[in-house]
Amino acid sequence: MIIISGWISVDPGSRDDYLRGCVSVVEQARASSGCLDFALSADLVEADRINVYERWESGESLEAFRGSGPSDDQAAVIRAADVARYEISGVGPA
Repeated sequence: MIIISGWISVDPGSRDDYLRGCVSVVEQARASSGCLDFALSADLVEADRINVYERWESGESLEAFRGSGPSDDQAAVIRAADVARYEISGVGPA
């Protein structure tokens, strides 16, 4: 299992527009084979932060969906990012 988790930072005034522009990406990801979860959300504390969470059955599933990444318009408004890929070997109840 692969988990992609972290955050991106955009101008606080453009965060809602950025997230609205990502609705179709979230829908496409969730409909993709091997996607277990995919979410982009506004942070409750930091006005410029968008939380990123993806969970995939495998690296192959992730790569089949990923393509070229964010569009040029989306990439242009990202000021900073800290997103990492985690390869999970086991899962149990929380």
